[in-house]
Order: sequence, then C-alpha cells, then structure tokens
Amino acid sequence: MEPTESMPSQTRPPGVATVDPGSVLLPGHDVPLGRYTTVRRLLPQRSRRMVGAWCFVDHFGPDDVAQRPGMEVPPHPHTGLQTVTWLLDGEILHRDSLGSVQPIRPGQLNVMTSGHGIAHSERSPADHPPLMHGVQLWVALPDPARSGPADFAHHAQLPRWRDGALDVTLLVGELGGERSPARVHTPLVGAQLELTGTEPVGLPLRPDFEYALLALDGAAEVDGVPLAPGALLWLGTGRTQFTLRGAAGTRLMLLGGTPFEEPLVMWWNFVGRNHEEIQAAREDWMAGRRFGTVAEDPDPPLPAPALPTVRLKARDRAGGWRD
Repeated sequence: MEPTESMPSQTRPPGVATVDPGSVLLPGHDVPLGRYTTVRRLLPQRSRRMVGAWCFVDHFGPDDVAQRPGMEVPPHPHTGLQTVTWLLDGEILHRDSLGSVQPIRPGQLNVMTSGHGIAHSERSPADHPPLMHGVQLWVALPDPARSGPADFAHHAQLPRWRDGALDVTLLVGELGGERSPARVHTPLVGAQLELTGTEPVGLPLRPDFEYALLALDGAAEVDGVPLAPGALLWLGTGRTQFTLRGAAGTRLMLLGGTPFEEPLVMWWNFVGRNHEEIQAAREDWMAGRRFGTVAEDPDPPLPAPALPTVRLKARDRAGGWRD
C-alpha cells in the first residue's frame, strides 16, 4: 500500500483520468494475493483513498482454477476494519480465530469485523468449482467500533429486486427502500447491479453520499463515461442519480457512503490512526498476542513485514497527509 510515499500536490498520477467535474476514473493494478491468486487493486490509490468508509477494493478473476489450488491465503491478522467478501463464481472457505468455519458461495455474503484484532484464513476447498471471481472489500471502522470485540457473520439471503432492466442485490446498507441484514457502523451502501437489457436504466442516489462503480464483468457507460473491468469510476458527492447503459449480463459493484473524515494509517493488514497503533499491532501479532489462533489451518501464520524506517503518517480520504 506504500503508506510512506510522498504525494505531489499538483500532479495527477499516471493513468488517473478526470472524466467530468465530479468523476475520476481510477485504473487498477495487479497485486499477488497468497501463492496462487493475483488481484486488481482499485483502492487505496494515491489520488483517492476511500469511498465513504470503503477503504480497500480488490477484484479477482474470473480465473480458471480447474487445475490449480485457487485461493490460498494463510492465517493473517486485521485491526480497525471489516472485510466484506462477495463471490460471482467459485467457493472460498473462511476460518477465523473466533472459531468460525464458513464456506462462501456466489450470492452469499461474509462480513468479518476485526475490532481490536482478529486473524483469519481464506482458501479454496480441495474440490472447488473451475472458476473463481469476486471482490474483497474493507470498511474502515469508526470509534468506538474499531476498539471493540471481533465478530463474524454469514448472510445466505440478501435483499434482491428488479427495477426495469436492472437486477439489484443489496450487500450492505440501504438502497431503494431495502435494508441489508449485514451490520455496518457508518452510513454505507454496497450493491451488485446487473443489467438485464440494453435500454438505459437510472438509479437514485443520496446527495450526502460519495459513490463509485466497479465493472465486474462486461462494459458499461455511466452517464456516458465508458467503464470496463479493471477500473473504478469515482462519482463524488452531490448526485441524486446516474444512468447506466450496457449489454445484458453486465455486472457492476456500487459502493457508497457518507465521507469518512477520520484520517487513517493503512499498513499491511492493519488500519489505525497513527504510527504507534500500527507498531503495537505488528508487535502483538509477531508475539502471538491479541489476535488468537486460526484452528485447523494447514499453514503457519504469515509473518508481518518489517516496518518502514520512517514514521507512518495518516492520510485523509482524498490522499492528503495528516500530522
């Protein structure tokens, strides 16, 4: 995540395009995850760190894993965040230090709340489907939830409805008068949108939310702006609606929420507020404190990387440094 990079105050990073006064098109970049999986990381980026409280967006697949192990991520820790896992294809087995052992399949939702600290692993089962495709998202926790107890919830049934040529599945938060059963700690929305026809479709928005759209598969136009898989379109705040157009079967992820104003330090798998919090979390993980043990996982826990030689500084949601 390169938390110690300097950020030029007047220079737009390469590949980042302003597409209208309220939108920014953010390209993803490939990052290895575990031993066998490469993800496209859409957030955080130097020019845009967050969308509401969403502070991390990884999109993986669609990958052919018929002759490969699939996802293999050994036990690792988290603080200060929620993980939100959503699959379009495949199956992943979640284990954590609370004792949870839960497979997740397409159309189901896993939400893990780290609170002060939790450890988990994510693996494709030995007998897994031939394709793997999905997203893992992080939500920054506000005070006091970030210092509270850890939790895990699996939601096999979620609100789903059709609005004209648009199928909507609500993962978290509220949208279209529906509310997800998933517990969140700030005003937030996450939803999968699937086009069922080629005619333009509109979706009402809250002007106090900031929003972004990720193309999962297929290409779409958002208010006339092309959006293809591998990029995130940040829509900003103040919108009351947008219009989608694309081929039938195109799927997108809508993310939104009230702007999260608390500056964050994000390093490795930890979200904190200052250098000392991150340092303490790393020391506790390496010493076997705080996070517990992921039982029955075949691999040892991942060691934390060394901290950088300079002090970690907090950034605000737009990427600016904070003392």
